[in-house]
Amino acid sequence: MDTKCDNVPVIDLGCDDRSHIVQQVALACINYGFFQVINHGVSKEAVERMLQVAHDFFGLPVEEKMKLYSDDPSKTMRLSTSFNVKKEKVHNWRDYLRLHCYPLHKYVPEWPSNPPSFKQIVSDYCVQVRELGYRLQELISESLGLEKDYIKKVLGEQGQHMAVNYYPPCPEPELTYGLPGHTDPNALTILLQDLQVAGLQVLKDGKWLAVNPQPNAFVINIGDQLQALSNGTYKSVWHRAIVNTDKPRMSVASFLCPYDHALISPAKPLTQHGCGAVYRDFTYAEYYSKFWGRNLDQEHCLELFKN
Repeated sequence: MDTKCDNVPVIDLGCDDRSHIVQQVALACINYGFFQVINHGVSKEAVERMLQVAHDFFGLPVEEKMKLYSDDPSKTMRLSTSFNVKKEKVHNWRDYLRLHCYPLHKYVPEWPSNPPSFKQIVSDYCVQVRELGYRLQELISESLGLEKDYIKKVLGEQGQHMAVNYYPPCPEPELTYGLPGHTDPNALTILLQDLQVAGLQVLKDGKWLAVNPQPNAFVINIGDQLQALSNGTYKSVWHRAIVNTDKPRMSVASFLCPYDHALISPAKPLTQHGCGAVYRDFTYAEYYSKFWGRNLDQEHCLELFKN
């Protein structure tokens, strides 16, 4: 049964008391794996321009957008309509533009040149979101009792991807998902939600809870890599996107990912006191390959990496 979720924690990053923020982050990561942040440092202008240019992109003629279409998940820039077309029994009710965003000088040249302002606006947004991601990783490290830069050091030179999602109105929403239940294979996800139409749901205690959009906020969730680094203390939880009968919905998800050859393993201080390491060591490249080789809604991929 779906219920409203007004209790996904909202954390004010502008608070002067850092220890209080760290404590809030710890509780959110243990209890939800999700939280929202306000006073996050990403400018309101950057957010508004990002949403507008995304809206303009999906408003382009179909024939122009189809030039960018691909089902190949290894492509660093593509427009698609599904997670894994070959494996899904029911296609998702979603169009999305997938971009690689770091380093910008490498990937921006292949981004869409229409709308004309797309490259500049999205670049500006990506830089600010990456900075926010680094701040959050420091807070998460501290909340685990680790050195502030522990997570950043382990993840190495992090990749950054973006999914600009467009969910058209759906005449029979009960027959489809915008995106079925899944966990995120990366380290940290920073989601900009559509303020007008709610769609994100999180699985908590066996129930799907709607995460209501907050003005000037980002939704943050722990990815599989941080669950492994935390030795299972923090959870990369199942979440999904639902569709609306009469309103389109948009969202922009930014993903921070470990360097391909980063060795992911539970932090040593978290494996003491008799609990041991829950997960074996693995590289991000190994994990990502396993994740994409299966259906999105199968068992948690981390189960395959348990000791």
